[in-house]
Amino acid sequence: MKKINVFSGSALPLERSDVDTDQIIPSDWLKRVERTGFGAGLFGEWREDPTFILNDPRYANATILVAGPNFGTGSSREHAVWALTDYGFSAVISSRFGDIFFNNSTKAGLVPVVLDAKTVATIQSAAVSNPNLIIEVNIESREVSVDELGIKESFPLNDFTRYRFLEGLDDIGITLENEGRITTYENSRAAWLPRLV
Repeated sequence: MKKINVFSGSALPLERSDVDTDQIIPSDWLKRVERTGFGAGLFGEWREDPTFILNDPRYANATILVAGPNFGTGSSREHAVWALTDYGFSAVISSRFGDIFFNNSTKAGLVPVVLDAKTVATIQSAAVSNPNLIIEVNIESREVSVDELGIKESFPLNDFTRYRFLEGLDDIGITLENEGRITTYENSRAAWLPRLV
């Protein structure tokens, strides 16, 4: 996971609510064993409709998804987060997320930004009118800015999750922060006990 502090990008407005993980990445894609390549299946069934927003070339370089409420509900599949990041999204903004999706996002480098529903709707509407609408996400200050709209809002992000993003630490990285202590412990164990190799 790469370190994330401040980043900006253009917005893709997904004006749909209650988007579940099966809609984000259809179950056909769950047969893959790699963590890469899922971007091609992002919103796979919806992308069969040529008028679907992800097919609009004006949003081809969007890196921040602005979704309706209740985004990422349903199953616990990590593949939904992998599909979004593999496609190129760095953050998803919504007024509410599914709990498991939210947690999976924070562990895989996708920033889930919770803003009030009115602010999200304002950003979506502006992004529909202007496909080049730029949003800045600041992990350090826990703020989202949309200069064109005069928006500067704070978003909730607990200290530990903020630390993970700023340091670029997934679960393995967090474990490896204690590598010295783990090695010391393993070296001090009796020879007849099972060991990590």
